[in-house]
Amino acid sequence: MDRPIQKKKWTLQRIGIGVLALAFVGFSAYTLMRGAGQSRLNVDRDKLSVSTVSRGVFDEFIVVTGVVQPLKTYQLDAIEGGYVAEKLIDGGATVKAGDLILKLENQRLMLDFVNRETEMYQLINNLENTRLQLRQDKFTLRRTLTELDFRIEQAKDTYERNRALFAEKAISEQEFTQSRISHEQLLAQRVIEVENQQFQEENSLVQIKQLEGTLARTRLNLELMKNSLEHLSVKAPVDGLLSRVDVEVGQSILIGQNIGQIDDLKGFKMRVAIDEHYISRIFHSLEGSFDFNGQTVKLVVDKVFPEVRAGRFEVDMVFEDKLPEGIRRGQSVPVRLQLGKPAEATLLATGGFFSDTGGSWVYVLDESGSMARKRSITLGRKNPQYYEVLDGLQPGERVITNSYGTYGDKDILNLQ
Repeated sequence: MDRPIQKKKWTLQRIGIGVLALAFVGFSAYTLMRGAGQSRLNVDRDKLSVSTVSRGVFDEFIVVTGVVQPLKTYQLDAIEGGYVAEKLIDGGATVKAGDLILKLENQRLMLDFVNRETEMYQLINNLENTRLQLRQDKFTLRRTLTELDFRIEQAKDTYERNRALFAEKAISEQEFTQSRISHEQLLAQRVIEVENQQFQEENSLVQIKQLEGTLARTRLNLELMKNSLEHLSVKAPVDGLLSRVDVEVGQSILIGQNIGQIDDLKGFKMRVAIDEHYISRIFHSLEGSFDFNGQTVKLVVDKVFPEVRAGRFEVDMVFEDKLPEGIRRGQSVPVRLQLGKPAEATLLATGGFFSDTGGSWVYVLDESGSMARKRSITLGRKNPQYYEVLDGLQPGERVITNSYGTYGDKDILNLQ
């Protein structure tokens, strides 16, 4: 008689399935417990920018735009005002010192010059007339004194004869007295004449001195006015490139108005605009460089302009070696400005995350790459390529470096 065979309830297959089920339930419970209280967000991994933390040399520099400028620039300012009568050279032309660029006209200045010149000629005539009068007065004095001396000699002779005759009682006392008085009168007249002539001469000399002083000042003023008229012809002060002339024929020009610029082509410098954030770190002799025609050109900061405009300040950099061939005025190049010496550091690539977190935290991927957790970090210096990591990250870890603007403030990102 046949017996029915009873099936076993616990087979190896069922036991295996049970173990796997328990493991899955346990793992799920562990995951749920671990993620309890943490916010999550599902994100598309294809839209992420992921960078690996590395160890390397941190080179602190910034990239700024430099513009090639002449080493020296000369401004053309109008020394005298007037209207433009003729424009001989346009901007962009090469000029030599003394080349005539503009001709100005100023009728008022010309009239003043003519009047002052006429005044000078009148002073010259007055001076010559005064000198001539002085010479004539001297001749008159000599003639007058000669006549007086002759009359004095005659009166003296008469007086001495009458004195002898009066002693011998040959003439009357009245006649003797009259001859004495005539002699003494002529002597007194001579003294007065000499004093009068001396006064006139001194007065003439004073007039001559005053006229000479006035004439000297007039000549000086006339020379200055002549120079002013010469300044109506605007000439190049140095050899160079007339980069611009900002006037046209018929235009009125004021005294001191800038009308153009000449660039000295014997050398160039680099004018660089830098963000005001770095103003305390830029100083004389700071080094920089840029690539040009396949070679690295070195620069050195020569002058720092501390004035900040629109959030930027400017510096002048000069070429450390000879000028690179082919460089031209007005050319713009990216300049690599060195802010510190290279040093070994932990590096994290730059990205949009910094504007969202200020560099205080990032999302770090786990080993599986399916999840990224929020982690606090500390960043140090920055260059256009990397941040210097001071704490919170280790070389080899992977970090999401794109902008976090759409993630809110989630603790965990699930990558799908």
